[in-house]
Amino acid sequence: MAEAIDYSIFVARSEDGLAQMSLAVDGIDCAACIAEIEDGVKALPGVVRARLNYSTHRLTVAWREETSPDRVVSQLEALGYRAHPFAGRAEESEARHARWLLRCLGVAGFAAMNIMLLSVSVWSGNVTDITPETRDFFHWVSALIALPAAAYAGQPFFQSAFRAVRSGRLNMDVPITIGVTLALGMSVLETALSQPHAYFDSAIMLLFFLLAGRYLDHEARRRTRATAGNIAALRGEMAHRLGADGVPVLVPVQALQPGDTILVAPGERVAADGVIASGQSSVDESLVTGETLPRALKAGDAVYAGSLNGEGALHLKVTAGGENTLVDDVQRLLDGALAEKGAYVRLADRVARLYAPMVHLTALVSAIGWLLAGAGLHHSVMIAVAVLIITCPCALALAVPAVQVTATGRLFRAGLLINAGDMLERLAAVDTVVFDKTGTLTLPEPALALPRGADRGLVGLAGRLALSSRHPLARALAPRADGPAIEGVTEVSGQGVEAVVGGAVVRLGSLAFCGAALPGDLPAGASLIALRRGAQTLVMGVEQALRPDALEVVAALKARGLEVRILSGDREAAVVPVAQALSIAHWDAGLKPADKIAALDRLKADGRRVLMVGDGLNDAPALAAATVSLSPATGAAVTQAHADAVFLGRRLAPVLAAVDGARVAARLMRQNLAIAVLYNVIAVPLAIAGFVTPLVAALAMSGSSILVTVNALRAARPGRKDEATDATAPAGGDARTLEEAAA
Repeated sequence: MAEAIDYSIFVARSEDGLAQMSLAVDGIDCAACIAEIEDGVKALPGVVRARLNYSTHRLTVAWREETSPDRVVSQLEALGYRAHPFAGRAEESEARHARWLLRCLGVAGFAAMNIMLLSVSVWSGNVTDITPETRDFFHWVSALIALPAAAYAGQPFFQSAFRAVRSGRLNMDVPITIGVTLALGMSVLETALSQPHAYFDSAIMLLFFLLAGRYLDHEARRRTRATAGNIAALRGEMAHRLGADGVPVLVPVQALQPGDTILVAPGERVAADGVIASGQSSVDESLVTGETLPRALKAGDAVYAGSLNGEGALHLKVTAGGENTLVDDVQRLLDGALAEKGAYVRLADRVARLYAPMVHLTALVSAIGWLLAGAGLHHSVMIAVAVLIITCPCALALAVPAVQVTATGRLFRAGLLINAGDMLERLAAVDTVVFDKTGTLTLPEPALALPRGADRGLVGLAGRLALSSRHPLARALAPRADGPAIEGVTEVSGQGVEAVVGGAVVRLGSLAFCGAALPGDLPAGASLIALRRGAQTLVMGVEQALRPDALEVVAALKARGLEVRILSGDREAAVVPVAQALSIAHWDAGLKPADKIAALDRLKADGRRVLMVGDGLNDAPALAAATVSLSPATGAAVTQAHADAVFLGRRLAPVLAAVDGARVAARLMRQNLAIAVLYNVIAVPLAIAGFVTPLVAALAMSGSSILVTVNALRAARPGRKDEATDATAPAGGDARTLEEAAA
């Protein structure tokens, strides 16, 4: 009895009301399956999207209320495919399938070796003095070995072909099955008629090489899946939740809810997002922030699922559990990117749809043509068999998805989360990079600069007022508060905040609002914020520090032939020092969102393809208008929603990695498409002309799929220098002030 699965627990709801589920689909053995599965699932009422990734065998389906997850699974079964949730069971199923392929390969190899021993005797005897009786005996012994061996070893092809035909469709295992069956059938007929030639050896060797190719292809695709990885699995499967009596109880991570307290032991992965309730330790947050150095934590600090705890035990108050942690958001970004299809993928899919009917038609026409040309039935059938086997769209279908999966995994390891399937193709064509300043070229955390001899009491008072302000500059001042937030604070829109403290009116905000004069001993380019208490005034500067590797990354981008610009909403005095420190000649300051879009439109009108990198709320329209866009993980949520990718950590290195990775991926996609097309252009005419045996056809077909997959794995190589330059972004370094960078 089959195990019942409640698929509803694997369904996620999106903001637009769509239900979405990812399934691992078994039985996908060729590129023609892509169109069959996607079209079949889309035929269900309410299904708005179905995307199958051939490399990962992951089907992502989105639907409205008209359908249900059970109906999706039932539809796949009706099409001849088995499906289960894309989780740990997917890997288990893949492992079982690999072992089965290996057993079939072993049977085919053992049978082929024994049949070849008999065949060598027949071949040599046919040119010497073998008697017909001896030759027929060897042929029948070969048949006794070949037929049961083929029945077992050919199961991967025969079962797939049977499922396809039963559901009224064709896949590429149908012509393989026809080819092997014809070869065996012709051999039995030749043996029964006491003819000098039989092809049991060729049929079994054909199966052996087809299975070898399929097993190697399976393992190569497993490696491409491993480069992207199942990120959510890094948080672990179980957690120790503390009960009311303080005793830890082992529970699945899906059972964790906000408000729960969990115990994180030394060396253990954090299972949920939360705040440390008690304990001290250091954690490796490289998965979340991209920083490789451990971060010291104490009570009150936030920590994210997937982080690796160091030497101390922690009690963690859960703020996000189940499927709502940051690491799950990361996984959804990766899944969404892999589910989308770029222009290259759509082209390959359209071509693959036509392959199955064209293969059968080409083989039939070839056989009829050779018969009409006077060739015998045996020769004509063998040519048809070769055409059936050599013509396969698998290489074409793997050409782009394999690169996409591998490159996505490489960029994730570099701290970049792709949010759009065609992002790599668009990014590879970019010739201009436009940066926002605040929070993008500079770090999101501002630093406070005080004039010489500043009154500490006024600074502490300013910090208390800043606790009630929503202005970004207040974030730098709030940590200086010397007490709790002041009650009764009034915010004056666009000016600042004010309150009555000790009978005196206290104001915090702009220089004009506080009636303060511009000081002369604050850093040039710093944003200014003033405090007034009675007749006393204090003017403070909020200074932005450059990202640690900003100078090197900008230089490396230029070395790759890209023009770098700044479009900022900040005032000119704050933008000029950044542009000078980074040697950026083209910059604009004081821009509103509409001005940024207008600037991008002018660049695009000049034929430029623009990468926009920004983090603020005002950058969201510009990110949407650019050719391709990136946003730091510290950016506003709406900004990340409009970005094609999000990068982690304090460094700009992921931007450079994205450019290099996209160029490598685009080149490998073009190479793979060229390999797949060139293979078919050369191989099919040779098979039709009779220059290719079924055995050689099997080698060629398997080799083409393996070749494009191995070529795709080159996209996983880190630190590749793809341009004629030695400029690279540094791996280390601390944040630098503008003065240090300029020096």
